[in-house]
Amino acid sequence: MDILANYGTMLVLVAAAVGFFMAWGIGANDVANAMGTSVGSKALTIKQAIIIAMIFEFAGAYLAGGEVTSTIRKGIIDASYFTDIPEQLVFGMISALFAAATWLLVASYLGWPVSTTHSIVGAIIGFSAIGVGVETVAWDKVLGIIGSWIVTPLIAGVFAFIIFNSAQKLIFDTDKPVEQAKRWVPFYMFLAGFVLSLVTIKKGLKHIGLEIGAVEGYMYAIAVALAVALAGKFFISRLDLNLKADRRAQYVNVEKVFAVLMVITACCMAFAHGSNDVANAIGPLAAVVSIVESNGEIASKAALAWWILPLGGLGIVAGLAIFGHRVIATIGKGITHLTPSRGFAAELAAACTVVVASGTGLPISTTQTLVGAVLGVGMARGIAAINMGVVRNIVVSWVITLPVGATLSIMFFWMIKGALS
Repeated sequence: MDILANYGTMLVLVAAAVGFFMAWGIGANDVANAMGTSVGSKALTIKQAIIIAMIFEFAGAYLAGGEVTSTIRKGIIDASYFTDIPEQLVFGMISALFAAATWLLVASYLGWPVSTTHSIVGAIIGFSAIGVGVETVAWDKVLGIIGSWIVTPLIAGVFAFIIFNSAQKLIFDTDKPVEQAKRWVPFYMFLAGFVLSLVTIKKGLKHIGLEIGAVEGYMYAIAVALAVALAGKFFISRLDLNLKADRRAQYVNVEKVFAVLMVITACCMAFAHGSNDVANAIGPLAAVVSIVESNGEIASKAALAWWILPLGGLGIVAGLAIFGHRVIATIGKGITHLTPSRGFAAELAAACTVVVASGTGLPISTTQTLVGAVLGVGMARGIAAINMGVVRNIVVSWVITLPVGATLSIMFFWMIKGALS
């Protein structure tokens, strides 16, 4: 307690700095992989993707990132063990943020799309299990996360495989692909509008106190989806598409239609991602601020100080602008060749998986979801279409994320504890 009284302001400032560093890592790695499909399919240039992500990620983080956030993300540790030693939890949260951010910096430099959620979870497990005691960790939750390494990419891959093959059968393999695109793309727009609305309602709006019921949520999503489909039909009717062109030129025209769709899905995914994943940076930071301000009292929920959400949003934007291009290149070009139709299939599959996970309580990583979806699109074209070397590196980076985050966190925890004790 004396430590919190004597060093409280300094601890909050340090936590704010490493919280910004963590948000920077989220921007450099997680946001970049969310935009990778749009860039890889050439629906957007890298500059356009960064600008769109900056606007919508910041909007999602700031507008829907939460007035109240759980102090311990994912319930991975039991805070009751820290009631008599609140300063240990403060040291631990600062260590976890610093450890996760350091790993994200390394992974982003190497172009590896790793999970920011798993980075912070691994770091929290590390300081809690070794620094305080193994009984403080909810090990069943950890097993659920490890299981998600297989389940999440598999679900996303299956969705992507189905969506891509349906587009092939209904549009590309027909005698008149442009006419079929005009007929079927509004349906895909409806599906995209419905799924992305659900993602925003389930993952985003609950953070700002808008508790929308299940039936209401579906009704709103259907209304938005109908509006998107009608708007899409109108814009497609205004496109100058030559119905009598040769087959190759018709394919190019169809991809133009899907490119328009990809821009919409990119905006929606960026908003939903910003609203959800900013908590990986601000959750531990909010915990530190709450404990210091309440003189050591640990609450299960912490009201956010006014400056925390903008700090997280700015960190995300800075990371994406400075380092995001490396992970964008891996997702967009490294795994398999993407066109707008393939990129759309991957992005819509990722969104569908997020909705399924939200409904079932499955622990999920947006990174693993998107990589699984891109793999599903590649598999639909045959195993030869996938760069297995890149896939192997990605899988290895996923497996080592938890232990690396834990190891770094233990080191930083002991250093901070030794310096202030």
